[in-house]
Amino acid sequence: MIKVYYDNYDITTMVKSVEWSGEIEKPHRELSVSVVNTANGRTQLLSFANGKAVKFYNDGDLLFRGVLFNNEINSQGELDITAFDENIYLVKNNDSRIFKNIKASDITKRLCKDFGIPYGSITDTEYVIPKLIIRNKSLYEIIRIALTVTQKQTGKRFIIGNSGGKLTLMKLGAKTSKWIIESGRNLTDAKYSQSIDDTKTQVKVTGGTEKAPIEITVKNDSLTKLYGTMQHVEEMDEKAKRSQIEQRAKSLLKELGVIDDQANIEAVGIDEVIASTSIYVKDSMTKIIGGYYVSSDSHKYENGVHTMSLEISATYDLPPMEIDKEVLGKK
Repeated sequence: MIKVYYDNYDITTMVKSVEWSGEIEKPHRELSVSVVNTANGRTQLLSFANGKAVKFYNDGDLLFRGVLFNNEINSQGELDITAFDENIYLVKNNDSRIFKNIKASDITKRLCKDFGIPYGSITDTEYVIPKLIIRNKSLYEIIRIALTVTQKQTGKRFIIGNSGGKLTLMKLGAKTSKWIIESGRNLTDAKYSQSIDDTKTQVKVTGGTEKAPIEITVKNDSLTKLYGTMQHVEEMDEKAKRSQIEQRAKSLLKELGVIDDQANIEAVGIDEVIASTSIYVKDSMTKIIGGYYVSSDSHKYENGVHTMSLEISATYDLPPMEIDKEVLGKK
């Protein structure tokens, strides 16, 4: 059973439907609620104001806590409200900063403290970034830059989330799935497509100094035979050793040397299945069979029925971020 609270008022009996959604390209999740805000057709039952707290529960579990950002009512008393969790403030604030000898996880904590964004579990990203020069970027962009630098140096990926109204930072784990969605059981519709637009069959990583350059090139022979040469080039910190550059090249080829297969599915709702989680899907017609990451999700709760629409991908498809040398303090 769902419960919706606005500014500590239980408005569940006024609710027609709830849509709870998110996507990996955004740090925040969104809650949209349709409400009948009248009993007589002439006056409002409750006055709604932006900036107030909104909470959403299902079966006793707190799924969302955030801030009301939009509200709209018509002459029939039908009210639509939209709230975002407090990660929204990562994209509502820009700043310019210079960071020296600091980890991405500590950058995240510092920005949250400075801008009053509540945070919970922040996983230690370990790698110490020598220098970052940031000019007029959103807080989300700043954190993503720091996480991208960390990923390039260590191969480890971290994702921003929100739990109980507090920002979290977690390491992206292996694609292990505890939820199975299959036709004839809980899958109601599916669509599938394949693309090699972003596939790379060869990777070149450079490093070292101008006087002592290092260049490592690795190639996927089988993919090259099938699709031709498509090369990705990347530059590492001049302090990186040859072994680190070689490891980065191999890691990149493994990451980029894949065929992008993407699918959209409709299914019976599962609260835990949201953007960045992994699921196992089985559908005989589209031949969607295997483990997938959820790229975006939209859960709908209406008339006691919970359904979800998911965009899924075999790879974690957060768009790559190019970082200028200037940001890293290089000329």
